[in-house]
Amino acid sequence: MARTIDKLFSLEGKTALISGGGGAIGRVLARGLAESGATVAIHDIDEDRLADAKKGVEDVGGKVLTFKADITDAAACRSVVDEAQAALGRLDILVTSAGTNRRKPIDEVSAEDFDAIIDVNLRSVYFLGQAAHRHMAAQGGGKIVNISSLSAKHAFNTISVYSASKAGVSQLTKAMAREWVKDNIQVNAVEPGFVKTEFTRPLWDDEYRSKWFSNFIPSGRLANPEELIGVVLLLSSEASSYITGQAIVVDGGVLSGATWVKPE
Repeated sequence: MARTIDKLFSLEGKTALISGGGGAIGRVLARGLAESGATVAIHDIDEDRLADAKKGVEDVGGKVLTFKADITDAAACRSVVDEAQAALGRLDILVTSAGTNRRKPIDEVSAEDFDAIIDVNLRSVYFLGQAAHRHMAAQGGGKIVNISSLSAKHAFNTISVYSASKAGVSQLTKAMAREWVKDNIQVNAVEPGFVKTEFTRPLWDDEYRSKWFSNFIPSGRLANPEELIGVVLLLSSEASSYITGQAIVVDGGVLSGATWVKPE
């Protein structure tokens, strides 16, 4: 039985491309997939972050390639996917984890702010997936895991465009899943809640907000990036062969309901 379970979740012989793989979440996912047996290609726009992410995979004995590109451009999305597939020999898994944000009230958001967030968070997911589909369909199947956000379901102040982009990712995931199920491609999303990274430092580094988090989140704390590996591994492996079009929330219980806290 143990060997059967191990095989279900094993990525031995598989290949994976992680966009935004130099980020706090992306690099952890790249390392996790590599530890599960996959050869990984990491994309990022920042060379230093790419180097750090590459070292992280190599430190656990993983095989890794890196690609630098600005994936706000549709042609660049196609190039990254095509180059990764050519270098890897095939493309079994695509994880789209590139993301950006600019925290502003709606009345202060400029058209440039809007485009910058949408281009990274939604446009790149669309065209990376489009490019990956061609290769996956030709080889008989594949897995696409889009990193969305709890904010796709739950609105918060000052992140209106980010929320809209992530809601778009979660809905796009369903559209991709529906169109590509005939090609044996499972497409799913992960919607993390509050994750403790440099990206969210303005939130958790503030004393008032930190206290609010401990009350608002039933688990009483922010997630660590490593706590997303399990669900991404599930959705990247044969264990999820009949799961497609889903957005799995990893939020420490936030959507399970509110917690009443006695005022001090």
